[in-house]
Amino acid sequence: MSYETLTIIWFSIWGLIWAIYFVLEGYTAGTGILFPFLAKKEEEQRQLQESIGPFWGSNEVWLITAGGVTFAAFPETYGTMFSTFYIPLYLILFALFFRATGLEFMHKSNSSLWKQSWKWAFFSGSLLIPFLFGLTFSALFRGLSSNEHGLYITFSDVINAYGILGGSTFVLLSLLSSAIWISIKTEGAVQKRATLLAKKIWPISSGFLSLFFIATTNQTSLFNSFANEPVLWLIPGFTLLFILFAGIPIVYNKWGMGFSFVSLSIFTLFAAGFTGMFPNMLPARMNSSFSLTLYEAAGSELNLTIMLWITFFIVPVVILYQIWMYRIFRGKITEKNARGY
Repeated sequence: MSYETLTIIWFSIWGLIWAIYFVLEGYTAGTGILFPFLAKKEEEQRQLQESIGPFWGSNEVWLITAGGVTFAAFPETYGTMFSTFYIPLYLILFALFFRATGLEFMHKSNSSLWKQSWKWAFFSGSLLIPFLFGLTFSALFRGLSSNEHGLYITFSDVINAYGILGGSTFVLLSLLSSAIWISIKTEGAVQKRATLLAKKIWPISSGFLSLFFIATTNQTSLFNSFANEPVLWLIPGFTLLFILFAGIPIVYNKWGMGFSFVSLSIFTLFAAGFTGMFPNMLPARMNSSFSLTLYEAAGSELNLTIMLWITFFIVPVVILYQIWMYRIFRGKITEKNARGY
């Protein structure tokens, strides 16, 4: 296997891991955002906590893996990305911390102030995670500033209308995914509220996703390479089709099918982004010659080969473990049997 083939395989693995993480993060972050508004009493809070309690930690394994793959397979990308996006990634780290501690500590004391503080910490962290990731990856899709010294970002590279649209779109998709997930996992009043909310969020998230693709086509060069390979337009096309098809099972309360369509829409959204970036890992907006390509960023051939063999053994084990875990905790959560986190 040639070195070029190895780097392309690892770019595909890198993009795949990120896309899987964003699918799994969607319903967990969205549940945290909806938590203060869907749960009207402690029993309902415990329902929502238990709906993600067994899963959110293992879902974060994909984030750790994505970071590890970036560091090991593409060290140049890791160094440039984590120094360039230092502030947003640092904020994401704090958001992850507050999301976890809010969920963990909320019911450790009977104090009303304690519970309220950690409830809103849980909400704030959960809201910032998808918004900041959407902001960061929108900046990547749009391209970074560059000069003779290399790539860099300015405030306007991250905070702009396109980035805010990308962050808002991912937040709305997370809300839709979580509203459907709660409808699947719970029973009673909290399920009814989530069901009603899913039907309201679906058209809004579909509209924002459509606007995001229109903005991406007009304000970035992400899809320019698709002109040479028109078949690649199927990927963003499927993203929109999946979110539109999700409306049918949502209307008829077929939550398993609705969740599948929304998850596929999130997956193909990021697949379209990574496909458009190829072969760049960190694209330059104004001058493509400054872009960092996967061939420049990749580690040595020996390193990539050893890692590939390890991945073939480890990743299937992780996937099988998660399938087993979702099967074990597949039951409905009622107010009576909810144990919280």
